[in-house]
Amino acid sequence: MKYFLTFFISFFFISFSGYTQNKVIRHNVTKGETIAQIAQKYKVTPYDIYQLNPDAQSGLKPNMILLILNNNGKQEISVPVKISSAAVIHQVLPKETLYGIQKKYGISDEALKQANPFLEKDGLQIGQTLTIPSNKTPKTIATPTEKTVYHYVLPKETKYSIAKQYGITIQELERKNPEVVSNLPVGFKLLVKGNAQKIDKTVVSEPRKEIENSIPVNSIPVKTPSAINYLSYVVKSKETLYSLSRMFDMSQEELIALNPALSEGVVEGMSLKVPATLAFSSGAKKEYAKLSKNTGVNSRKKLTLLLPFNVSKIEGDTVNSMATRLKKDKFLNMTLDFYAGALIAIDSAKTLGLNIEVKILDSQETKNSSNVASLIKENALGNSDAIIGPFYQSNVEKTAELLVTNEVPVISPLSKDAGVSYANIFQSVPPPDVVKNVMFDYMRSKAGNIIAVVDRKKGSVIQFIKENHKDVRFSTLTANGGVSAENLKSLFVKDKINYVVMETENTGMVKSTIAAMISAMTTYKVQLVILEPNETLDTDEINFVNLTKLKLTYPSVNRENESPEALIFEKDFRKKNKINPSVFAVRGFDITFDTMMRLSQGKKYQETVDFKATEQIDNKFEYYKKEDGGYMNKGIYILYYDTDLTIKEAN
Repeated sequence: MKYFLTFFISFFFISFSGYTQNKVIRHNVTKGETIAQIAQKYKVTPYDIYQLNPDAQSGLKPNMILLILNNNGKQEISVPVKISSAAVIHQVLPKETLYGIQKKYGISDEALKQANPFLEKDGLQIGQTLTIPSNKTPKTIATPTEKTVYHYVLPKETKYSIAKQYGITIQELERKNPEVVSNLPVGFKLLVKGNAQKIDKTVVSEPRKEIENSIPVNSIPVKTPSAINYLSYVVKSKETLYSLSRMFDMSQEELIALNPALSEGVVEGMSLKVPATLAFSSGAKKEYAKLSKNTGVNSRKKLTLLLPFNVSKIEGDTVNSMATRLKKDKFLNMTLDFYAGALIAIDSAKTLGLNIEVKILDSQETKNSSNVASLIKENALGNSDAIIGPFYQSNVEKTAELLVTNEVPVISPLSKDAGVSYANIFQSVPPPDVVKNVMFDYMRSKAGNIIAVVDRKKGSVIQFIKENHKDVRFSTLTANGGVSAENLKSLFVKDKINYVVMETENTGMVKSTIAAMISAMTTYKVQLVILEPNETLDTDEINFVNLTKLKLTYPSVNRENESPEALIFEKDFRKKNKINPSVFAVRGFDITFDTMMRLSQGKKYQETVDFKATEQIDNKFEYYKKEDGGYMNKGIYILYYDTDLTIKEAN
């Protein structure tokens, strides 16, 4: 039997390697790579990768080998299009969509994009000039050499996912395959590119046989056909077409194609149809709730904190006293502050009668090393219900990797870095790009007109806005890189809040932007926005009163809280430590107390994360599952300077 298995395995790899030469690419995963990045590199979908690599769903590891479907064959020959002299010119207005324009002029999506090739790359933008071809424009006919591409529908695939995979719209897919307008059977042979070939009955009886001049796309065995399932989603207050499309990971046009009523506008309470395979629950805004304090949970939970005290290093320091070290070592001060806040959280949990055993261990870590491997083994941390720490992201990833098979949640308490994603990592600090996106979502929720004033030195910010927020218009800068007040004012719109996103540390640029906005206040509603902390605004050269007039608004992962609970915490902290709590002390309390409360709900930590968002003293915890594994926190505050000279939270 052993010899038979050896022969079978050898035969399998020999046969498979022959197949992969033409169909499959071997990709060696490097540190920090995500499924989304790899999918984009090879022009496939994450679903395609998971189909061939089921183990990848639990997270990627460096040097892991992934099998990627070779899509080199998916190329078609483009045919130049002549525009009729009877064509109409249309300038894109705010809130217009491709679907609405196509409906207005009675033309197809394909015809519009052929007449305006830039739409494929840049999408629809306010102010664009579109050429609307006449209905009499001759239709493009595929040349005989054009390749025909078929796709066999796999389980859990949707029209949206297939259309996105091949760079076409749902409308195009349904036009080429009218049989799937009402449902999408598994195993159905879809025409996705080119024209259908005329084939005889012998070919029809062999649906998996390659036909002449066609490109087979997949070769997964066909299962019994079944109709696609849809779910209903009820629109909530303040949701927009943009926010809904982001939630469902669909374009606005594709969402309207499924729900034509959206072309008339988004109305609270309307029911939307979305494919059941779209995991929109992970993107839908979670409701904030207070976790129950009277759980009646009898089983004792185990929580471990891995904090970098580095005691052995301190004891081995014969030069510096502890007092001297505390003056010099900012990392140690941060650790002790976090620890002091965590101790108050543990005391609070005891007062509430929470049945939790807490271990606090020295992770002895630097940026590139730690003793987490030995701590896990010596303390049987595989039996923990949750672990907070270590501090450095590389050490968090090592801890998660060692405990991923035990499904122990590892909560990263302070790092903003997004490295290797393991299924059991919970990133408690929102990444910088997520923070910026929440700010843009807020401005859109207010139906604002968004304008960007960005220093040319801020290339990464310019690129970020252009790639992720194409409806934002940039104010033209002068030859010297300054702000053109006239151009900025020309971009303002009446009867809307004009949000000016200012990103510069140049004092002159800041002052000229503020001056232009102040002078426009008599005619327009204007509000100043920054995406990141800006030290220039704290200098004496910038008039603070002007910032309050413009209601300077910004996103933040924490807030200044003066609630009764916050005041009690501050009083307790001062009493025990003789100083006011730092931001690290508050974070130590918030993340430890939040974790302990979640463990006391009679469910696993991950289950509470999936359904409930929480808010503690200064921090929110609103976790969502990432596409490439693990969870990230999107709990972010939108704060603004009020005219009474205080900082308040925006609604």
